[in-house]
Amino acid sequence: MVCFRLSSVPGLGLVLFCLVLGVVRSYALELNLTDSGKATCLYAKWHMNFTIQYETTNKTYKTVTISDLDTVTYNGSMCGDDQNGPKIAVQFGSGISWMVNFTMVSSSSSYSIDSISFSYNTSNRTMFPDAEDKGIVTVYDHLAIKVPLNVIFRCNSLLTLENNNVVQRYWDVLVQAFVQNGTVSTEEHLCDQDKTSTTVTPIIHTTVPSPTAKPTPVEKPEIGKYSVNNTNGTCLLATMRLQLNITQDKVSSVFNIKPNSTDFTGSCDPHTALLRLNSSTIKYLDFVFAVKNENRFYLKEVNVSMYLVNGSVFSTVNDNLSYWDAPLGSSYMCNKEQTISVSGAFQINTFDLRVQPFNVTKGKYSTAQDCSADDDNFLVPIAVGAALAGVLILVLLAYFIGLKHHHAGYEQF
Repeated sequence: MVCFRLSSVPGLGLVLFCLVLGVVRSYALELNLTDSGKATCLYAKWHMNFTIQYETTNKTYKTVTISDLDTVTYNGSMCGDDQNGPKIAVQFGSGISWMVNFTMVSSSSSYSIDSISFSYNTSNRTMFPDAEDKGIVTVYDHLAIKVPLNVIFRCNSLLTLENNNVVQRYWDVLVQAFVQNGTVSTEEHLCDQDKTSTTVTPIIHTTVPSPTAKPTPVEKPEIGKYSVNNTNGTCLLATMRLQLNITQDKVSSVFNIKPNSTDFTGSCDPHTALLRLNSSTIKYLDFVFAVKNENRFYLKEVNVSMYLVNGSVFSTVNDNLSYWDAPLGSSYMCNKEQTISVSGAFQINTFDLRVQPFNVTKGKYSTAQDCSADDDNFLVPIAVGAALAGVLILVLLAYFIGLKHHHAGYEQF
């Protein structure tokens, strides 16, 4: 029996499915493969997307990004036997398949994440409407990542494979093959990218100032332009200057994100969208957007993990935010400085911000809702309240003046 759990959005829980079946678009794939005795033999949880460059009939090149893994099936996934090692097989979209193979390392208490194969069909007119060459294309990548037995492999960092005009991206990977006694290990084997680096991009450190002291000024960050694509084209746009503020042990670290040395990826679903940034210093910085009331979007979650200069890793997450609120079909814009308070120890300052995570048309921003409108909306009730207070004062004054004249008339009589 094969059981699959897929979590559509972080924080919304897991749904369990048994047997081989298709599922809706997912944010994370999670697989719990069991043997005939219903004991776990292989466990995996991961994110992935693919970018394919193909030649058109006009002898030009186009790029397609596959991030919406809808109608997923897992035919061919297996625990392994005497003749074949364990493998994970995934099918999604139209004629697209992906597979990873595991092999036991002889004379060693370890196994290997051996190879990955990815296949797509350029005869799919929806995805490749003007492809010059039609047919199935398969790309093989030999990994040979060695993992100790009874230990789970973890890699939060972005792993990128480039081969034959295909770029494969993987992140937040957890996998353990050859699970013993049906119990997934809590001991982790980190990928090289997740291990503490000895060369880390410097972070500006300043002692937390006293109430009367002025903090050391930090230059304004550079402008970054980010986008996410899916099978329909560009699905998310973001332009912003980002400054990260971390406080640990009463020491504040200020870090300006440099777009030229920052990679980005993401995914788009009908009700959620993800923009992920990463660099040599940032393992991942996730901005998760959501739809509310079927007519507005907002920033719901920020998830960060990054290296500090002392070699430690700082991580925090908040999935209960409510920033950058705007109607669907529009973009959100704010040129002034804004602060996103993720936690007491982590804030993000944004400058010259514009973002549209849903309903992007022709790769361009839609009409923007400016954050100054929020200020106006805040001032309106204040103005109305002040006007009502003024009217009330005038009424009271008129009442007391009339009352005084009334008493004066009795005294004269």
